[in-house]
Amino acid sequence: ANIENWTPSPTSSTSGTGKYGACCNEMDLFEGNSISSDFAAHSCSSTVTGLYKCSGADCGTTASPYGGVCDPLGCEYNSYRNGATTFYGPSKTIDTTKKFTVVTQFITNTGTAAGTLAEIRRFWIQNGAIIQNVSLNVPGISPSNSITANYCPQKESVFGDAPSFENHGGFSTLSAALNTGMVLSLSIKDDPEGHFLWLDSNYPPTSPPTQPGVARGTCPTSSGSLEDLQVIGAESSVTFSNIRIGTLGSTTTVPHYGQCGGQTYT
Repeated sequence: ANIENWTPSPTSSTSGTGKYGACCNEMDLFEGNSISSDFAAHSCSSTVTGLYKCSGADCGTTASPYGGVCDPLGCEYNSYRNGATTFYGPSKTIDTTKKFTVVTQFITNTGTAAGTLAEIRRFWIQNGAIIQNVSLNVPGISPSNSITANYCPQKESVFGDAPSFENHGGFSTLSAALNTGMVLSLSIKDDPEGHFLWLDSNYPPTSPPTQPGVARGTCPTSSGSLEDLQVIGAESSVTFSNIRIGTLGSTTTVPHYGQCGGQTYT
């Protein structure tokens, strides 16, 4: 147990920090609730080749959160943050009151399994139809509906995000980690520090929501407390099912005409 130099969290009785940390390359296939969602890539420096035990500055510090060996921020695609406010949520294009399928595709620079990661695509299936991920609508960012090496720095420049993903190796080190193999983890989680405002509300909460990148969903900035999640929402649940991995097009039974490149195919 990580009990040496343990400091309890001032906002949670079940979390805190110790002398050591654990970090690794991370691919968030889906982070979300009924209001907002994203998929995000987190890279680590080339010295991290698996689960890495860090201490001190290597873990990142309050004074230097992006100075550790791994990227805590990530290059994420949140449709609401990217200007498509009617795409994901209750009664929206992806209707979160109903069952849906999330598909993530990893595209290489050669179009083969032997290439280097160049693009992370997302599409959805609901009510028996393919729904392409919505294209962003943000001045200063080239039209896109996926995570690419061009998208990440443009998003960071317009939104004022730190270039943490690129500074920790970006697609290069994430590609190596995916090639080695990564562990799938499924959970319901809480966020005692940020209250998930970075996912579904205005973040930072002190910034005007009209500022590019601040509005990420419709939840109030007072939401997401531990009481909300652990007491009021104690009966919350999610079902993950029919999890599949395979070559492009092999994991879905719905014809995916959208792979030809059209944004409006269903």
